[in-house]
Parts: sequence; C-alpha cells; structure tokens
Amino acid sequence: MTDYDHIPAMLSEAIRYLNLEPGKIIVDGTLGGAGHAKAICGKIQPDGILIGIDQDPDAVESAKQKLSAYAPGIRLFHDNFAHLHHILEVLGLDGVDGILLDLGLSLHHLRSSQRGFSFKGREVLDMRMNPRLNTTAKDLVNRMKEEALAGLFRDLGEERYARKIAKKIVERREKESIEYSDQLADIVTQAIPGSARFHQKIHPATRVFMALRIAVNRELEVLENFMKALPDYLNPGGRFCVLSYHSLEDRMVKHGLREFEKQCTCPPKFPKCICDKKPVMKSISRKAILPSMEEINQNPMARSAKMRVAEKI
Repeated sequence: MTDYDHIPAMLSEAIRYLNLEPGKIIVDGTLGGAGHAKAICGKIQPDGILIGIDQDPDAVESAKQKLSAYAPGIRLFHDNFAHLHHILEVLGLDGVDGILLDLGLSLHHLRSSQRGFSFKGREVLDMRMNPRLNTTAKDLVNRMKEEALAGLFRDLGEERYARKIAKKIVERREKESIEYSDQLADIVTQAIPGSARFHQKIHPATRVFMALRIAVNRELEVLENFMKALPDYLNPGGRFCVLSYHSLEDRMVKHGLREFEKQCTCPPKFPKCICDKKPVMKSISRKAILPSMEEINQNPMARSAKMRVAEKI
C-alpha cells in the first residue's frame, strides 16, 4: 500500500452530497491520491467527465495511473484550482455539475515527498506543493523578521507561543542557517514551555509547520479568490463540496457561501429594493458536516475535517 492509496476523509459523504449521476461533469480540484476522483469516476460513467487538478506534479502522474481505466472520461491538469476558469476555457465548457475540494495534505506529502512537510525526519525545508513556486519554507524561516514570523505563526497557525518561537528561531539562525525540518522542529519544541508540551495532544511543531505551509503555498489567498468566482463555475443545480482542516479555511468558505445566499441588501428604510440582489446558491447543510467517530478511528487524518456543501440555484 503506497502513501497515495489511503482512504480520503469523508469519502462516502462527499460522494453522496455531490449528487453524482452518469454523464455529469465533475471537478476534483485537489487530486491528491485520487481516492475521491476514482470514486467519482465510478458514479459518472459512462459519458461523464472528471476534470482533475493538482498543483503537485507527483499527484497528477499518480492519478494518470490510478484512473487509467476511465481514461476516455478523464482530463488531468497540473495547475491550481484557482485557475479553473482558464481550464474550463481550454475544454470549451461554460460550467460543471460539481466541484470537490479537499484542502488537506496527502500522506504522500507527509511521508514520501521529502519536501519538509513532516517534522519526524530530516528533510529540506521546502513545503512547496508546486515546485514551480519561488519561495520555500526555508526562505521564510531564515529571512523574515522576528515580528513578522511571530505574526505568521499566530495568524496562520493559531500558535499560542508564536513570539517565543519566533525569538528562538532568530537566535538560532544567527549562528547557523535553518535548513532542515528536524532542525526547525527541535527549535520550536525548545521554545515551548515544558508544561505546555506535556499537555499538548499534538507535536509541538504542528502549528508552526502548518502556518509555514499555508504561507508558502498562499493557500488562504487561493481559496479566497476561488470562492469569489464559485457560482460562475457551476451549472444550475451544480454542487460544491469542500473539506477543510483549518478554522481559517472553514470560516472563509462559510462566509463566502453566506454571501451567495443573501437576498436584498438595501437598508430597511428603503421603500423598495434597488440592489436587485438575489441568492445564487443555497447551503445543503446549515452547519459543517463532521466525520463520525467510526471514520476517525479508521482514518485519523479525518479527525479535524469539516465539510460544507452548497448548490447553485
């Protein structure tokens, strides 16, 4: 079993909420290990089309092999889902019947990519999902000012000890360049008070590594831009399903969907509506859908997943 063969989080729920049928055109904007993509293909064939996108070229190559049985109905792109409008133009499509985004890391990134996503071994501090990006985690750790680093860890990682960690990083890099994941993990661990480390259920470096990954790949910016154009990508009745693992991501999706559900925004004192605003989407579930305890036991990576689903009106 390879790292790309793990069961993706909330697979059965995502497939059910996408409302899949033969002949539909579905986008998997985060191919990863192609687990979702393979399940989708099984539901939309014959005549359906899966548009698979991933910014990691390794994921695209793996998907080509895993989805080879569905090759006539597969269109794969090494790109970012934020560029979906360009991809649809290339394919000559005005819209699709469903979009799935799984915003989490794959096991491949953690165990086999050797790009510094994991703090459990010695890997170069890279953290780029797309090797074409210019900035690496090593660049941020060694070049950002102490205050900026603390802000990054606080804002993107929700790290309580952001200032202490940033100070320790700056002290260390004055002596030597911070090149590897285990170096950084050790620095972070030393910066956090022992009593706090003892009570944490996660590795002390988890939030710092997450913050760096988000910053390197500009994940929140990408998601924000995508959400602004979401209705334009979907056909009427098309479904959007997103799995997030970070409170900032989930908040951004929730607020974006609420904007699309709004009706008239004119002040109450106006005698009649002049904004002519009508809802363009509706949420299928008012609250985020969470994984069951059974799934968490079978797939620990699903423990922090939150799924939101909406449909274009």
